[in-house]
Amino acid sequence: MSHRHSDAENPDGLTIGAALAALAGRLATAGIDSARLDARLLLAHAVGRDPLWIVAHPELALDAAARERLAALAERRERRQPIAQIIGEREFWSLPFRVTADTLCPRPETETLVEAVLASVSDRSAPLRLLDLGTGTGCLLLSLLSELPNARGVGVDCSAAALAVARGNADILNLAPRAEFVSGDWGRGLDGLFDVIVSNPPYIAENDIAELEPEVAAHEPRGALAGGIDGLDCYRRMAADVVRLLAPRGIAAVEVGVGQAEAVCAIFTRAGANGTAVRRDLSGVDRCVIFGDWEKTS
Repeated sequence: MSHRHSDAENPDGLTIGAALAALAGRLATAGIDSARLDARLLLAHAVGRDPLWIVAHPELALDAAARERLAALAERRERRQPIAQIIGEREFWSLPFRVTADTLCPRPETETLVEAVLASVSDRSAPLRLLDLGTGTGCLLLSLLSELPNARGVGVDCSAAALAVARGNADILNLAPRAEFVSGDWGRGLDGLFDVIVSNPPYIAENDIAELEPEVAAHEPRGALAGGIDGLDCYRRMAADVVRLLAPRGIAAVEVGVGQAEAVCAIFTRAGANGTAVRRDLSGVDRCVIFGDWEKTS
């Protein structure tokens, strides 16, 4: 691909570096904290290159077609649409996951669940059976399958659109033969036992959603956010089935919101869970409630 363009294509000689600086300033004015990073990602997407390539080639001209694409992308970001939805992808556990408006954008703190499970699996080559309730993009299930080569898993979601995204991600990651995605209401109707059960359910209290950043409140699916009046409805709905479906030496890990760990531990304990414990994310927030035979296997 040539990046030398005629004066007609680039009459004012706009370079990649200048476009990056202008876009970063525009996004910062819009109140976006990650303006510089977002500008780099959007510019890279507009020219079909890696973000590192953008940094390494600031002197190259930006042609008319790329400028037009960039303008459209910038307008969407100014409206506070999440960057992952705009470029259609988000990295999680060092893997690329396709993201749409029908799925929650994978977040770094959710990797705490993956870490907690892997730390509690004594034999990663074992033929484990995994279950992911509220799978969304499939990021939890597929990340675990990428680390557990002989495991197989089931991802459950009530959204047909989200299930389609998860299946697509399984195909992209070459994990489809070991991943099944089914429509369901948490654990209801499932049978058999699972060695690992994970879930990142909606846990935002209804009245708090409007206070979230516009990227979340206005653009992410409400069904993936709203957890009822106190944010704990989904844990109550899934608890008995999670305990019922967990194999004798299995581990369950669920993500929780800030300040919810104690209440979620109590919900699962009342449902019959043994040995609940809490894991913190990299920010020091109690992020993951686990239970099962984790003490014996960690």
